[in-house]
Amino acid sequence: MDFAHLHLLINHFPIVGTIIGTFIMLFALIKKEKNLQRVVLVLWVVLAALTPLVMNTGEEAEHKVEEMAGISENSIHEHEEASEYAYWLMIGLGVISLAALSLHKMGSDILLATKISFVISLFAATAMVRTGYLGGLIRHIDVPITSSPTQADASHEESSPDESH
Repeated sequence: MDFAHLHLLINHFPIVGTIIGTFIMLFALIKKEKNLQRVVLVLWVVLAALTPLVMNTGEEAEHKVEEMAGISENSIHEHEEASEYAYWLMIGLGVISLAALSLHKMGSDILLATKISFVISLFAATAMVRTGYLGGLIRHIDVPITSSPTQADASHEESSPDESH
């Protein structure tokens, strides 16, 4: 497994995690569930900590796919630009979430910081979805696509000798 494969594997965590966290936080804020709010804040801190790894593997994947024919430099550039914006939003979300958790440890009310985190998560989730969409437009010819069982069976039948003769 190389960096391109690793990037394709781990990039979904910040995208899906931020979306799920945003919906859970909305529910937790409406229901005034403080424990659930703290769980989501921890989730966002973890996702923000994972985001630099996603960015670094993306940089390495970019170097690999740029060397290949048939890869659109424009699609790579758009994905990269979107990822930088999403990266900084995730880092901001993680920092504000960590601040909210720290305030809670000190016995302070964390509602304002939690609401700020929620608002940032709306922007971060949107940026993550856009980044993922643009990344999906990049054709990864370096990652082999296995055929479905029906395709494999059909190609096997075509190449096997006819037993009726």
